[in-house]
Amino acid sequence: MRLYGLLGYPLSHSFSQKYFTEKFQNLGLKDAAYENFSLPNIDALQDILDHRHGLEGFNITIPYKKAVLAFLDQASQAVIEIGACNCVRIVDGKRIGYNTDVVGFEQTLAPFLKPHHQHALILGTGGASAAVEWVLRKLGIAYKSVSRTASETTITYEQIDQATMELHNLIINTTPLGMYPNIDASPNLPYQFMNEQHHLFDLVYNPTETQFLAKGKAQGASIQNGWEMLILQAEESWRIWNEAI
Repeated sequence: MRLYGLLGYPLSHSFSQKYFTEKFQNLGLKDAAYENFSLPNIDALQDILDHRHGLEGFNITIPYKKAVLAFLDQASQAVIEIGACNCVRIVDGKRIGYNTDVVGFEQTLAPFLKPHHQHALILGTGGASAAVEWVLRKLGIAYKSVSRTASETTITYEQIDQATMELHNLIINTTPLGMYPNIDASPNLPYQFMNEQHHLFDLVYNPTETQFLAKGKAQGASIQNGWEMLILQAEESWRIWNEAI
């Protein structure tokens, strides 16, 4: 049995297991399975690696996209530069890390980009935000990262004023704020300064329209959620797991 899975915690509302199980059925693959590895501590991953025979690859989600690096034997250039991994392929016992978030995010964002989208705000500083930063650098889009605490590389939500909002008309939420079941939550932004020049991208996909997106849409902004990105990164994982060595 070819085994794949998803590493994270918690995984109660994960999309991946259902997606890949249906994919295997549609492809007629009776020798493949996809499991959830809901681990309260990353150290428990070693036991899975040692004892789950047939494990050929796994995805990684919150909160282990950075912590999983310690378990890799080899990493793609994107993983090295980003410092986050969300896809691992196992070949002859060697664990190779990839980042499919960059593929999913870039391909999903591209149709919405307009010439005036030259400055972005990235909400959150976790593993997903690192992939977003990497793509924006590749596209030549300047950005500021927003966190609850200020640092040399981040500003706080309280520091975002009208001038900041008017300049940064591309806003990407990489935090879980507003994700089911906490659907009434949203990033603390001055939404009244958004307009039709703004584009909002929420990596959250459940619910389809978060409060972050709804508040932006009410101001005339274009919006998109993380569903298509999720599909694209899942398909990129499948490609990686099956590509010739």
